[in-house]
Amino acid sequence: MGKLPVGIQVYGLRDLLEETPERFEEVMRQVKEMGYDGVELAGLYGLEPAYVRDVLKKLGLNPVSAHVPLVEMMADAEKVAKDYTTIGCTYIVVPYLPEEYRPLTDGYGKVLEEMKRIGAVMAAHGLTLLYHNHDFEFVRLKDGTYGYDDIFRQVGSEYLSVEPDTCWIKVAGEDPAAYVRKYAGRVPIVHLKDFIKEGNPKNLYKLIGIETEEAKEETGIFEFRAVGFGQQIWEPILAASEEAGAKWVVVEQDEHYDLTSLECARRSREYLKILGW
Repeated sequence: MGKLPVGIQVYGLRDLLEETPERFEEVMRQVKEMGYDGVELAGLYGLEPAYVRDVLKKLGLNPVSAHVPLVEMMADAEKVAKDYTTIGCTYIVVPYLPEEYRPLTDGYGKVLEEMKRIGAVMAAHGLTLLYHNHDFEFVRLKDGTYGYDDIFRQVGSEYLSVEPDTCWIKVAGEDPAAYVRKYAGRVPIVHLKDFIKEGNPKNLYKLIGIETEEAKEETGIFEFRAVGFGQQIWEPILAASEEAGAKWVVVEQDEHYDLTSLECARRSREYLKILGW
């Protein structure tokens, strides 16, 4: 079985682009030179879709997918579809559920219906809608099942596919490789994310720019790491990705601490090369 192409989630490089979008081509060139095959976008930084398309085509980077805020898709799914079709994306991803739409909330039923609607719009434009998890989906429902699994049970595969985030699955106490295999045939992209976790740290989502959590006293350590530099065991996850029929693996690192975002991206790619990827 052949190895899969490797992409990078551009959210991890946002420090280079949010205030200086004119650096987009320069940053993407460095990504290509590291050996990445494609990118998963996370916003356009005010750039026109046609420009993003042209830069990526020029550099030989595949515009695999894009994370688009749920509220943006709820407001105008047609525009989202048209913009990312212009760029050449294959997949559009729901990156995060606001608290009011999570399992066990009053808004959960509404968001399931919205994902069906949005998924139908994307399909009409030749795109596939995916859902990217954190750990909050791994809450037990009344029937004992996880909210994570309930999302994909209630929103059919014709509307929604799976982008498992291997870090957050592990943080939730589950086996990332087993979850990738569980959704074989419905998991076109697997997120490769490494981390260290000690004790019982709180406020984890503040690390990814979410400020809605209540302040709690920290009783542990949680930090993201380059792939291969944290606590994940990657060989089983990568093997599961191939066996489940994934089309891409995508490196994501939300924060970088004492290293630059590009250096972390380089380390992740070099580690995967060591494993033959």
